[in-house]
Amino acid sequence: MSEETTTTITPHLCCRNATEALGFYEKAFGAETACAFRMPNGKLMHAGLNVNGAQFFLTDECPEHGALSPEALGGSPVTIHLHVPDSDAVFQRAVDAGCQVRMPLQDMFWGDRYGLVADPYGHLWSIATSIRKVSTVELQEAVAAMAGA
Repeated sequence: MSEETTTTITPHLCCRNATEALGFYEKAFGAETACAFRMPNGKLMHAGLNVNGAQFFLTDECPEHGALSPEALGGSPVTIHLHVPDSDAVFQRAVDAGCQVRMPLQDMFWGDRYGLVADPYGHLWSIATSIRKVSTVELQEAVAAMAGA
C-alpha cells in the first residue's frame, strides 16, 4: 500500500506573549489565523497562521518545557524568508506595524529586491520580490566581485 505524501517545512515560532504576537503578525504581514488553541492558563499552546498561502505556527514561550523565545535566548540565528509579489508594500507594512529595519530594501545582485526586519518578538524576517532573472554565471561573477576575487 502506497500513500502519497507532501513534504513541507513550516516555521514554528516561539514568542513571549504569543497572543499579542498573533495580532502583530496579522497587522504586519496580513497573516490570517487558521486555528488557535490555548492552555488552561490562557497561554497560546498552538496557532496556525497563513500569509498568502504560506503557513507558520506560533506558540507561547514555555521555559519549563524548553520552549524559549528569541528574547529568552538573546536573539535568534534564524531568518524567516518571505517572498512576496510586492516587497516594498510588505516591508513598509511591517515597519509601520513595529518591525525594526535591519537592512533597508534594495535591489540585490542575485535578482531580488530584498530587505531585513526584526519583529518585536526577536524574529528576523527577510522580505523579497524577484525583479530580474540572473544566470548562474552572472551570480558567480557578482559573488567573486563582492569577495574581491
